[in-house]
Amino acid sequence: MNDTQNGPLAGFTVGVTAARRADELGALLQRRGAAVLHAPALRIVPVADDSELLAATKELIANAPDVVVATTAIGFRGWVEAADGWGIGEDLLARLRGVELLARGPKVKGAVRAAGLTEEWSPASESMAEVLDRLLAEGVDGRRVAIQLHGDPLPGFVEALRAGGAEVVGVPVYRWMPPEDVAPLDRLLDATVSRSLDAVSFTSAPAAASLLSRAEHRRLLPELLDALRHDVLSACVGPVTALPLQAHGIDTSQPERFRLGPLVQLLCLELPSRARTLPVAGHRVEIRGHAVLIDDTLRPVPPAGMSLLRALARRPGWVVARSELLRALPGAGRDEHAVETAMARLRTALGAPKLIQTVVKRGYRLALDPAADAKYADS
Repeated sequence: MNDTQNGPLAGFTVGVTAARRADELGALLQRRGAAVLHAPALRIVPVADDSELLAATKELIANAPDVVVATTAIGFRGWVEAADGWGIGEDLLARLRGVELLARGPKVKGAVRAAGLTEEWSPASESMAEVLDRLLAEGVDGRRVAIQLHGDPLPGFVEALRAGGAEVVGVPVYRWMPPEDVAPLDRLLDATVSRSLDAVSFTSAPAAASLLSRAEHRRLLPELLDALRHDVLSACVGPVTALPLQAHGIDTSQPERFRLGPLVQLLCLELPSRARTLPVAGHRVEIRGHAVLIDDTLRPVPPAGMSLLRALARRPGWVVARSELLRALPGAGRDEHAVETAMARLRTALGAPKLIQTVVKRGYRLALDPAADAKYADS
């Protein structure tokens, strides 16, 4: 079984917080070998009976905006359907025919045309950043810009328009709410804190904010922030999505194009580059999240074995005492026999017993190749 067959993400576990398009993102990750832990951090709640949406719709019908930005297909359809339900659907469509209508990407364009309207422009990239660039290039000073909201207030986008002199009107078609069942989110949170995950992916700012909020509710926020700052990669689809994390001092990785495919490609590059690779007993050993790549063979390793291997790899070639390895084992207690049992299972899982040497009465060491010994001797 070689790395090419398994894909670049083989041996890594990625958390998916998306509510929308989660299946698509999960399938892309699994196709490249990743194990996926899905926990929707949000649910989408239509607000068709919401007085705020009704008031915003009536206000736009009465006072024409200069520009309307449709941001999501589901949201735009929901807006038109809600207006129909209130008996003002035709009035809304008539108003939208008379303004500059921008559609964020092909799916939104499809929803606009299904309503009998024609967009003036749509970016192929589905990027709100590109929409913002166009509006600012046109000039927005003194113009009214209505934005069909994602469910969150699009931080950064609205501020940039207002800084340019625009009057911004939000159209809240649906809202992000916490998930009804928080058990999957709690599992993802626990896995992040315990470093069982290698990365967490975020496709919306509210999802990132929801995970942080749940951690705070469970009094796990300091532990979550520590994991995301040092060990677990935060992969965000774009800069707006990253804002809640960056506000807590968490570095994030983002693709140049704000879409799912480039997000997965980013993970394919970043996760393998973060893995520890060592020359051990004549083999190339790459320590991944829940598996070890030995030359071209991927070897799944149980969690206890991975804990031992990481403890040995922190000081490659050096003897690590059983007492120290015992502390590295999750929930092992005080019996050093647990180290011997876990070590035997680790050697079996690796399929190459000479990788780890037993040093009588002292402990264990990785059998680092002689040429590499000097490199790690002073580290």
